[in-house]
Amino acid sequence: MLIQYIQTAMARAHYEILDDDGTFLGTVPGFQGVYSNAQTLEACRAELEEVIEEWIFLRISRGLAVPVIEGIQLVVKEVV
Repeated sequence: MLIQYIQTAMARAHYEILDDDGTFLGTVPGFQGVYSNAQTLEACRAELEEVIEEWIFLRISRGLAVPVIEGIQLVVKEVV
């Protein structure tokens, strides 16, 4: 489910070329603070995917909600 969630988030990503240095900036709507910046589009995509994964783990570790994307909801169940 995690892979599907990340792939769905990546499909929503937006990329732009920055005028000042020609690098690529990648963001995902609804994922506050998640972005990547790299020299090539491919590197920007790879970095963004890693940032999304780390962002998910950080939010879960702090007990914060992770947005539902296209019906995919990540739920952490506590095991006793």
